Amino acid sequence: MINNRYTKISFFLVLIFGLGLFYIGTDGFTAFTAETARVQQLKDDKPQFPNVTLEDSMGRKYSISEFEDKYVFITFLYTSCTTVCPELEYNMKQVYDKLPSGVKGEDIVFLSISFDPQRDTPAVLNKYKDFFKSDGETWRMARIPEQAELDSLLKAFGVIVIPDENGNFAHNSAFYLVNKKGSLIDVMDYKKIDEAAQKVTNILERGEE
Repeated sequence: MINNRYTKISFFLVLIFGLGLFYIGTDGFTAFTAETARVQQLKDDKPQFPNVTLEDSMGRKYSISEFEDKYVFITFLYTSCTTVCPELEYNMKQVYDKLPSGVKGEDIVFLSISFDPQRDTPAVLNKYKDFFKSDGETWRMARIPEQAELDSLLKAFGVIVIPDENGNFAHNSAFYLVNKKGSLIDVMDYKKIDEAAQKVTNILERGEE
């Protein structure tokens, strides 16, 4: 009888200890997968957008300071992509369309960044932006010509890009939101369009950093 009682107590102690470890390991039960954990880590770290030179579809060159005092809603893509990227940009357009026109260009800028700078020249990006009815101003498409600079941004924002022998890339996709100070503050599921639009709207209304 006594042994049975000790066994039950030991079982519950082990269970509580295990749950405690799981709680810590999953950041409060929020990070159940490697991808979720990676995104959560980015949100916690809030990495700074590195000092890189962007070249947009009009051939203009600038750094992220071009968008000082504005939020920047970002995607990463390559225009030869026939799978995820078109859907990513189409969903980005829907988020763009859901925001009040008065905030676009004033409080927030949309920015699609190519990680295939050799093929995605300004001329190619210009055609691609037209396909998604980007105005090239409040929603810009750009590349980072210097590979080392591009790599620094991809690494900082946890964007995984793996080239294959056919000129394609395996890559992860998401919506990234950078605040007015150039820090990454959110990584959103690109398939949850309404949720992303509402989240951005709330942030703009509250005037959060």
